[in-house]
Amino acid sequence: MFDDFRQQADSGFEEEEEESKPEEVEPDEPVRYFLGITPPQRFLLAIILLFLACILSAFCLLATAKVVPPIF
Repeated sequence: MFDDFRQQADSGFEEEEEESKPEEVEPDEPVRYFLGITPPQRFLLAIILLFLACILSAFCLLATAKVVPPIF
């Protein structure tokens, strides 16, 4: 009795797996990246620009004497 259930269950899963495999579709046009760089490279570029903006703004505040470091 249980052997029949096992055989039915095994055969049912195999058929479903074969039928559920998606077909690979080739894209119509190639992948285009913004400025020719990948998303991780864009993220790194954004982080670098953020740090540069922070450093330059801090230098500007020091140069105009709006902020004085505690050492001086």
